[in-house]
Amino acid sequence: MAPDVTRLAEYEYEVPGVEKGYTNQTLYVDLGGNEIRAKEVSEEMKELFVGGRGFDMWLLWHAFPLDRRIAWDDPENALCISSGPLGGTTNFPGSGKSIVACISPLTGIPIDSNVGGYFGPYLKFSGWDALEVQGRADNDVVVYIDGDEGRVQLLDIPGLPDDSHLLADQLTELFADGDPKSVSVVSAGSGADTCYFGCLNFSWYDPQRQAVRYKQAGRGGTGTVFRDKNIKALVVKHTGVSPTSNNPADPELLKEIGKKHTKEIVQLDPKQNRMAVVGTTHLVPIMNEYDLLPTHNYRYGRHEGADQVGEAKYEELFDRGFDGCWRGCTVACSHLIKNFELTSGPYKGETVYVDGPEYETVAGCGPNCGIADPYHIAEMNFYCDTYGLDTISVATATAFVMELYEMGEIDDDVTGGLQLTFGNQEAALELLHQMAQGRGFGKHVGKGIHYLKDYLAERGVDPSLMQDIGMEAKGLEYSEYVTKESLAQQGGYGLALKGPQHDEAWLIFLDMVHGYLPSFEDKAEALHWFPMWRTWFSLNGLCKLPWNDIVPEDNEETEEPAKVMEHVRNYATFFKAVTGRDVGPDDLIRQSERVYNFQRVFNLRMGKGTREHDSIPYRSVGPVTVDEYESRMERYDGQLEELGHDIDGKTTEEKVALLREHREQQYETLIDAVYRRRGWNKNGVPAIDHLHELGIDFPDVIEIVKPYQ
Repeated sequence: MAPDVTRLAEYEYEVPGVEKGYTNQTLYVDLGGNEIRAKEVSEEMKELFVGGRGFDMWLLWHAFPLDRRIAWDDPENALCISSGPLGGTTNFPGSGKSIVACISPLTGIPIDSNVGGYFGPYLKFSGWDALEVQGRADNDVVVYIDGDEGRVQLLDIPGLPDDSHLLADQLTELFADGDPKSVSVVSAGSGADTCYFGCLNFSWYDPQRQAVRYKQAGRGGTGTVFRDKNIKALVVKHTGVSPTSNNPADPELLKEIGKKHTKEIVQLDPKQNRMAVVGTTHLVPIMNEYDLLPTHNYRYGRHEGADQVGEAKYEELFDRGFDGCWRGCTVACSHLIKNFELTSGPYKGETVYVDGPEYETVAGCGPNCGIADPYHIAEMNFYCDTYGLDTISVATATAFVMELYEMGEIDDDVTGGLQLTFGNQEAALELLHQMAQGRGFGKHVGKGIHYLKDYLAERGVDPSLMQDIGMEAKGLEYSEYVTKESLAQQGGYGLALKGPQHDEAWLIFLDMVHGYLPSFEDKAEALHWFPMWRTWFSLNGLCKLPWNDIVPEDNEETEEPAKVMEHVRNYATFFKAVTGRDVGPDDLIRQSERVYNFQRVFNLRMGKGTREHDSIPYRSVGPVTVDEYESRMERYDGQLEELGHDIDGKTTEEKVALLREHREQQYETLIDAVYRRRGWNKNGVPAIDHLHELGIDFPDVIEIVKPYQ
């Protein structure tokens, strides 16, 4: 270790063996008091909250008094990271995830973000089922967890770089002792100091490229909270990972089920989505074909240049090689562009590796901003990552102000001279650098669309227009799908606990592409089952892609193809093999229901858990502007006629209003149906009987919900 490193605090412990996926303790760090200690994990905690997101929510719930609604920058806000009992498995695909949670700067409610990289598994194998960091350090600190020696340290390391691509390289070298594969770093770059949507970079070492690589906990401002606490980095070191590191209850069963699923992926991925070659960029042409690719701030669903930023182009740009963000994952979708020369910003002219882009970054930084240049998208991707900024929020906020600029609602006086027209790549990059550096118009855009609505209203912009086209809900920016023709996905976004993020209820593919949800009842049922099922992955440290992006060849012939039930049964077997708990698919859904309802009550505790907070901007429901309607006039006219309207002689404005009335009512009816299915009342609050049935009717939970019954 470098001689100028100062130890501020140290905690030594005996590294426990993992037992059936658990270490039975969590690590608590108070940065304000330089306190480090262990907390016990009870059997009730494992039974009711499982791990991962469940443990995060439990720790966060108890981090501050029940009678307080803390702000995101209150020292009592806790940043929690957990993997889950199945996390770190090396012989079942997609088992390397971590889940990060805290109170979000954008939403004021708990955010959970699922991320790859090695940190979560290494944290567990170092003896900790979760990490909880609270308080605020006086100056930048590094939290170092040495899982080989059984030591946790708070370190002052002067002279470290600010941005993630440099910081993780330096810290990996500092702590690796010749084995960089044994180190994982969590960091947030300089942009997280100035923006509300700062993200966290979780590293792993790629021996093939001899490079430190990254995945992002992108959503909701976890990186902003991280930097507010003056955390420079979290570092964990662990050596000796093996297929039995989780000490599974039934190693042979785990080996058998892992081999089965791995073989299926190896055989079928080349025939299906080719994730190991193009990753999630295979979605670009599909979304474009089905009019679902966000273009010009979600105004349209198709971009004429989509073929320039689709899978064919990225197959050319991506470096070939193994790209799994955890050991043994045969989906291997974490691709990169090697030796990319930057054209702007503080690293202009330098050659770097770009981790990605994935679909969300392509669609958001590309067509949604009117751009179809893969090199521009790659540069946006790199800078967002190293600055520690969420590409989705950056892109969606940029598209929003671009539309306002083109409408004449904001001008050069507001933007500081930036000509934010759709397609202006130079302006988009400059705006990104301004966000990260806290200057110019970017200083305001970096606080998110919800903030911008108030800021721009004070400067004369029409609030009702911004409400319609500002693509955020609960304060979180939308991810990158046009939902006007998918009622299921409208509900998936509006009813998502954290705000409009597709990882909770990504139904647009099932609804619009496969046609699995034809009836209103099908959509309502899906908005119960799929969020519960997808929550289960975040309880266990798993990636969702092996479940539904590579499917059995006979899946279309099964009774419920949307659910890929063969895989669901595999996961039940996987859970049993590791934990020893004999479960079926319904039990997995029940596990998720407990955590899901608990988090809904947590939202209520923070002031955002009722029906009014499940509203969404009208653009995600239907066309807002005249040209938006006229771009799909045949479609919309036909729908109005099917509803019994005589549209002869009606202006486009009148037709927009008629369609809006119908679609807004549809959305409200859907909410009613989903609330009933979930056991919530008409205001969106879980019923006390339902909480009792789930076994989470704790006195403090009942105290929160009782006034709303």
